[in-house]
Amino acid sequence: MNSLRTAFWLLPVISCCGCGFGNAAMQKPDYYYLNPHKNLSAVGRVAIVELANESTYPTINTDVTNALFQALQKRQLFSLSVVEQTNPLWRSMQLNSNAGWQEQSEAFGKRATYAPRQLLEIRRTLECNAMLTGTVTQYQPYPHMAIGLRLKLIDLTDGQLLWAIEQIWDTADKAIQYRAKNYFRREIGSGFEPLREDLVVVSPFRFLKFVAHEVGETLRNGAQITN
Repeated sequence: MNSLRTAFWLLPVISCCGCGFGNAAMQKPDYYYLNPHKNLSAVGRVAIVELANESTYPTINTDVTNALFQALQKRQLFSLSVVEQTNPLWRSMQLNSNAGWQEQSEAFGKRATYAPRQLLEIRRTLECNAMLTGTVTQYQPYPHMAIGLRLKLIDLTDGQLLWAIEQIWDTADKAIQYRAKNYFRREIGSGFEPLREDLVVVSPFRFLKFVAHEVGETLRNGAQITN
C-alpha cells in the first residue's frame, strides 16, 4: 500500500474511539503528526487551498476539499476559508501545493521549505495564519471505494509544520467498513435498517464525509496542547 511505503516518516498515533471497544476495528487513522509545541486553537485563521489531484477523477479534489472544510468547520478549532486553485491571488504567487513535501516530511517540526518571504506573502495575500494544502493521491469508486490523502498544515508565522497526515481509506478493509458504519450510526441515529448503514461504504458523498470526519479527529488533540 502506497501510504505504508511512505508512512515511515509519520509518527504512529494509535487510539480507540470512546465506545468501550479495544479492537483494531475502532482505531482512528494511525499515521499522522501533531506538533507537540503548538496549540491549534491559537492559530486563528486557516486557508484551505483546494487539493491537488493525482487521481483520474477530475473533480474529486474539489469534493474532498469541500468535505474537509465542512468537517473542520464543525470542530471550531479555527476560522476557515477555501482558496480554489483557480483563484487569481493564489495563482499569482506561483506556489506548488506540494512544494517541499518530501523535505519537510523527513524532519517534522522544522521549518517548512517555503522561503520566509513566501510565508509572509502567503499570509498577507490569503489573510490567514496557517495554510492547509495537500493532494488526493488516489481515488476509485468501484469495485470498492478507496481514497488516498496527503495533507499538511503549515504555520505561516514561523514556517513550522503544525499537522500532517498520509492515509488510504479502502472499503475493502473490514476495519474501515466497521468505522464507517459506526460513523453513520452516530450521524444519522439508531432505528435504520442495515441497508441504510451500508450507504456509507457505497455512496461517494457519505464516504467522503466519513473520511473528512476521521481527518478532523486527528486534529482534536492539537487544541489541548500548550507551548
